[in-house]
Amino acid sequence: MVTGERLQTIVAEVRGFLVQHADPAEAGRYSRYFREGYDAYGIERHVWEGQLAQWATDYSAELGLDGRLLLGDLLVSSGKYEEGMLTIRLAARSREQITSAALDGLGGWLERLPTWAHCDVLCGEVLGPCLADGSVALADFAGWRSAPGKFRRRAVPVAMLSLLKKPGELAVLLAFIQPMMLDGERVVHQGLGWFLREAWKRTPAPVEAFLLEWKDTSARLIFQYATEKMDAQGKERFRRQRAASKVGRSI
Repeated sequence: MVTGERLQTIVAEVRGFLVQHADPAEAGRYSRYFREGYDAYGIERHVWEGQLAQWATDYSAELGLDGRLLLGDLLVSSGKYEEGMLTIRLAARSREQITSAALDGLGGWLERLPTWAHCDVLCGEVLGPCLADGSVALADFAGWRSAPGKFRRRAVPVAMLSLLKKPGELAVLLAFIQPMMLDGERVVHQGLGWFLREAWKRTPAPVEAFLLEWKDTSARLIFQYATEKMDAQGKERFRRQRAASKVGRSI
């Protein structure tokens, strides 16, 4: 098992490289994409991608799952964009070993990882695939829906995108996100709207019924995202349904 001293040495190696190659101008190029803030070293993309792949290979072979999770705990504490992305890449190398027992640790990272990009990459490379292959269960995410961290909450619908390929589960998935439809955070609204948009593309009718149920109480941004891929005919159909719903309640 890897020692704490070795983990600290790896952290020092990582941060030493990042400081050496830091470029504030490069970091500034991407800051506009992050309303919540963007604390990055600013590494040129080709340098960053090459070194990230090298670290993932070297440290994955050395550390094993437990060591990677412990190293991740140390790296995410800095709040630096690149350190968080390395943490996720290492977790992705362990995806086939991840079970429900590891979710608390991964969820804890989301309480400290500072951007929506960290959340979405973790969902795309780790959480979503684990849901899809049954390594973790949807029920394991029940507590995440009301977690203190907004990115942990956002992770619920974003990770659930991986389940849309399975036929016959949409009703279960819509019921699962119901407790989140009154969430107050913009990044969660975006995640919910993204999930609903992709669900609508596969099975429009139940998603439209779900949206009608929540249209008077949920954030407008959810609906903006959920309906943006409707064609003119679909938007008109949805508009008529909303209008009929209003008339029905007024009678």
